[in-house]
Amino acid sequence: MASDPLYINNSITIAGWELVEQFIRASGPGGQNVNKVATSVQLRFDARSSPSLDQRIKTNLASLAGRRMTKDGVIVIEADRFRTQERNREDARERLKVLILKAAAPPPPKRRKTRPTKGSIERRLKAKSSRSGIKKLRGSVTPD
Repeated sequence: MASDPLYINNSITIAGWELVEQFIRASGPGGQNVNKVATSVQLRFDARSSPSLDQRIKTNLASLAGRRMTKDGVIVIEADRFRTQERNREDARERLKVLILKAAAPPPPKRRKTRPTKGSIERRLKAKSSRSGIKKLRGSVTPD
């Protein structure tokens, strides 16, 4: 199934030869099944040298992937949530797809500076002066 292409969206498709799947034994509880069967999937994708992604997506992917990306620019996703090899394989491919979709998302719009309204300025100043008056009343008491 690693030879099947991974469709991200209408404009991004990762060829099957770019994905490398390796099956390893899963860790944790599971009895005899976990000791005998290699159900855990390690999906590798060389993002840095991939012709399917443009440079903006590659840089976003590097920051989003974090520890999952090696120094060579290879994204390693390990999937061992399920007991079957097939479901772990689908899980790893889906997690890679979500990661690439996040990296391909357009940047958020720039923040527009706003000014406080006249009413909010007046309310703030009124609250400050009333608070100041309360604090002045707390002053030291003069002896009679």
